[in-house]
Amino acid sequence: MKKKSFLRIVLLYIIDHKKTIVMDSVFLSIFFMIFSLYSLPLESIVYALFLSACVGTFFIVYDFIKYYKKHNELCILEKQISTGLDKIPSANNLIEADYQNILRTLYNQSRELMSKIDIKHAEMIDYYTLWAHQIKTPIAAMRLLMQSNHTEENKELLTQTFRIEQYVEMVLGYLKIDGAASDLLLQNYSLLDIVRQSVRKYAYMFIRKNIVLELKEMDCTVLTDEKWLVFVIEQILSNALKYTSSGKISIYMEDTEVKVLVIEDTGIGIAEEDLPRVFEKGFTGYNGRMDKKATGIGLYLCKKILDKLSHKITIESKINVGTIVKIDLSSIKTIIE
Repeated sequence: MKKKSFLRIVLLYIIDHKKTIVMDSVFLSIFFMIFSLYSLPLESIVYALFLSACVGTFFIVYDFIKYYKKHNELCILEKQISTGLDKIPSANNLIEADYQNILRTLYNQSRELMSKIDIKHAEMIDYYTLWAHQIKTPIAAMRLLMQSNHTEENKELLTQTFRIEQYVEMVLGYLKIDGAASDLLLQNYSLLDIVRQSVRKYAYMFIRKNIVLELKEMDCTVLTDEKWLVFVIEQILSNALKYTSSGKISIYMEDTEVKVLVIEDTGIGIAEEDLPRVFEKGFTGYNGRMDKKATGIGLYLCKKILDKLSHKITIESKINVGTIVKIDLSSIKTIIE
C-alpha cells in the first residue's frame, strides 16, 4: 500500500462517505423547506443552518483526522507485516472487525504454510547436501582406479569424471547460495593464491585439451570470501575450457587503479544478442543450444555470489574471437542478511 497525497486522501474520504454527505444534504434541505413553509424569519433559518453546519464541520474534521491517521498506521503496518498483525488499528465498526478477523485467519494460515514449506525445503537441502558429499567418495575411488592404467580410454573417462565433480560442486553451490550471506568469512587474501587454487584444479583439463595458460603475476590483496571467490573463478575457467578448443586462456589484472581480475580466452565467443542475458537463471543462449548439456546455471551462480560479496562481473565477447570476463574486486560493502 503506497502512502497517498493529502489531496488524494481528501478525495477518497469524500468518495467513501458520499452516502452520508448526500443524506446530510437531504436533511438540511428538508430542514430549510419546513422552516420556509412556516414563514419563520430568514435570520432564524440562516442561524439554525449556520449552527448545524458548524457542528457538522466539527464532526467531519474529527472523523477525517481519524481516517487520515488510520491510513498512515496501515501504511506503516504494511512494511512490518512480517512481524505480525498485533499493531493493526482497532476496528471502528462490526464490518471492519470482520475484515480484521479474516486477515488474521489468512495470516495465521500463511504462517503455518510457510513454516511447513521451510521445513520441507530445509530437509531437501540437507538431503541433497549429504548426497553431494557422499557421491564424492565413489567419484574419487573411480579416479584412482583409472589413474592406475594410462590408456586413452581411461584418460577420456578421467575427463568425464572431472566433469561429474564439477556438476557436484555446482549442485552444492546452488544449494548453499541462498544462505551464503551467513556463511561468509570476509578477510584479506592474496588474489594470486586464490587464482592458483582454481588453476591447479583445472591443470589436467589444460593439459588434456592442449590449452596454453598465461597467468601473470599479480601483487594484489583483496577483501573477500576465499571459498566463494574460488568457486566463481572455477566456474569461469570451466566455461573458458569448455568453449575453447585451441589457443590460450589468460588471467591477469587490468591495468587500472581499481582491482579488476580479467580471465580472457580465445574460444568460440558469445553472440552479441546473448550478452545481456548470460547471467539469467537457465539461459544458455546460442552456445547452450549447440551444447545440449548446458544448464545455464554457472554464470547465474557467479553473479549471485558476487552480488553477495559486493563484487561486480562483466563480460565482453565476440564470436570466433573469444570472451573476456572481468571481476571488479575493488570494494566491499557486503551486508550480512
